[in-house]
Amino acid sequence: MDAASQRLRHILGRAEGGGVAARDLPGLQSVVRLVQSTGAGAGAGAGAGAGAGAGAGAGAGAGAGQAPLPLARKARDLSAHLHLPLPLHLHLHLSAPRLRPLLLLAVLGGALYAWLFWWPQHRHRQCLMEVPDSLTLLARPPVDCAICRGVAQVDHVKAITPQEFEERYAYTGRPVVIQDAMQNWTAPATFTFDYLKSIYADSLSTADSPQDRCQFFPYSTSFRGLREVFDMEPERAAMLPGSLPWYVGWSNCDERVARELRAHYGRPYFLPNLSENKNTDWIFMGSRGYGAQMHVDNVRHPSWQAQLRGAKLWSLQPPPECLYECESFSVVVEPGEIIVLDTNQWYHSTKIVSEDISITIGAEYD
Repeated sequence: MDAASQRLRHILGRAEGGGVAARDLPGLQSVVRLVQSTGAGAGAGAGAGAGAGAGAGAGAGAGAGQAPLPLARKARDLSAHLHLPLPLHLHLHLSAPRLRPLLLLAVLGGALYAWLFWWPQHRHRQCLMEVPDSLTLLARPPVDCAICRGVAQVDHVKAITPQEFEERYAYTGRPVVIQDAMQNWTAPATFTFDYLKSIYADSLSTADSPQDRCQFFPYSTSFRGLREVFDMEPERAAMLPGSLPWYVGWSNCDERVARELRAHYGRPYFLPNLSENKNTDWIFMGSRGYGAQMHVDNVRHPSWQAQLRGAKLWSLQPPPECLYECESFSVVVEPGEIIVLDTNQWYHSTKIVSEDISITIGAEYD
């Protein structure tokens, strides 16, 4: 009982040292009195047992045997108020040497299960634990409303020089559509559902595909990965009447596929001379009526997205802290146009508005 009393006193001291007053902990005073009386009773019992003989010693032993029950009950109440990671009554009872091997076996069993069953299914993921969007938004730094103040529409420009683009759009957060940015690109005539399926065939045929380490966005579909997208029914892929609509997005992690993709498009001519076009391609594809719900991205840089096929409606909203200073608006990006947008700051949603399949490819730039 002395060990339990000492452990309880230690935890009570931690609580008081943390600035938790006794009056703020219901039942604390009774726990303290119980500990004190238990200690006093144990001392008295020991003294009586030494001076009075076996009978008094037996009485002291009986009292000591009854004390842990109310102490454990008070410990449970106290641990709930202190929000201890391990309930206090477990601290009092699991310290017994005979239970330590059981705890060790439980830890080893959990580690073995994770190694045999959980790790093989998750070892290719970029993140072992997904952070909820709500927590990501809470950690988002405040946005300077200069990015949207006075902006009421998306500009459409042609033949803009890299210097002009850098001064007006590249890093200011102001969205823009470049209407002549795909000159000499073969991607608009080449990229189709069947073409993308063919260049990913080898990559997705292996269980240890590099593509399994990349991000995949199913949006409102039930697809769990790119394999399932390219295995969908031909009628659905061709968007025949009566088939289910769909819309997905993914980043490419296969270097061979990246070389194949970039053989059909180049660095957009308007990017600043000293900027770097990032190596990761982002592809979004789907049928009429589908798209991405309103959201804000968590990437490092602004990005451009080239509308290779189909047409897509972009709806833009300013950050919450700028709602009273800035406006919301929308723009339709037509085939052959590129939209440049800082998706880390502008909330945005998309919706395919063309009868043809929509295929978009893009990348970040710094």
